[in-house]
Amino acid sequence: MGSTEALAPAPGAPALDPVVARIPGAVRALLQRGTVIPAHLLALDAQRRLDVRRQRALTRYYLDAGAGGLAVGVHSTQFAIRDAGLYEPVLRLALETARDWVPLGGARPLVMIAGLAGRTAQARREAALARDLGYHAGLLSLAAMRGAGEDEILAHCREVAQEIALVGFYLQPAVGGIALSAAFWEAFARLPQVVAIKIAPFHRYRTLDVLRGVVAARAEDRVALYTGNDDHIVLDLVTPFALPRDGGEVVVRIRGGLLGHWSVWTRRAVELLERCHAAAARGGVDAELLALDARVTDCNAAFFDVAHDFAGCIAGCHEVLRRQGLLEGIWCLDPAEGLSPGQAEEISRVREAHPMLNDDGFVAAHRARWLAD
Repeated sequence: MGSTEALAPAPGAPALDPVVARIPGAVRALLQRGTVIPAHLLALDAQRRLDVRRQRALTRYYLDAGAGGLAVGVHSTQFAIRDAGLYEPVLRLALETARDWVPLGGARPLVMIAGLAGRTAQARREAALARDLGYHAGLLSLAAMRGAGEDEILAHCREVAQEIALVGFYLQPAVGGIALSAAFWEAFARLPQVVAIKIAPFHRYRTLDVLRGVVAARAEDRVALYTGNDDHIVLDLVTPFALPRDGGEVVVRIRGGLLGHWSVWTRRAVELLERCHAAAARGGVDAELLALDARVTDCNAAFFDVAHDFAGCIAGCHEVLRRQGLLEGIWCLDPAEGLSPGQAEEISRVREAHPMLNDDGFVAAHRARWLAD
């Protein structure tokens, strides 16, 4: 999965926190540069048991598609894996598959991120397990802290950070997230174990709160910013955010994406991020690239079932992969979870409307390789 070579801090920069220093230098550099990190889905059989063969195939697909990391045990993997006794097996399977697989184009660094959930004791246990398995960082869900004040939430983050480097997670309130202030994000970004923040409130004002907090903490060179805003993926990736500080301006960018949306059509997501990086480097965005923002958002509305308040968001992604032959069915751990009325038709519609965004041909060419034992 890449080199373990250390990446020393720049001369005059503060020493790395020991928790962060455990991350291989090449992996830290990749995370800072910005990459595609799919939120790994869960392959089940008709009895709603883990389908190991197809779960491996999903990991292989993401790597061959060019993803620079994997987020496992997160919302898209289904939080219910914890109740089903699958949290450790699923994390272990993804890590071992990634270690054993030589992706198209050869071996390269890979950022491995584990989803962390629950109140402090549970989240800390999950963080220690993920660290011991070999994960680099934990994406910390704060949904279980609903009702707590920001000081209590920050103390929770500080405790979990003793075990593993953290990726902050601003989750939209519609699916369990908590509205948090710019002051919270400033304090969070000051934690030396924080390496990235996934910004996913689906809310432009709250997105700016995270950016303001990171800049106020003077953490913009240490904390990588990733979009999880499925309704504005392209615009997040091409916008230079100019924020005031010390009588001047600091320009920050969202460098990559950690997205459930990118768990499908991943090859095209990799190409999209490359285009966004190239546009940022030349300081100009062409109209065709800007137009993709609306196209990607339209696809997300179908996959994530926006019409029914995201009720079919996981099943929708499963349906995309089922049609490509990567999954056998769309089963979720919760038998009540499935496609909403009209969602299958919406998925068909966006596939026809935006053919440049699907990677059906790529999957068809390599599916047998991924499904091989």
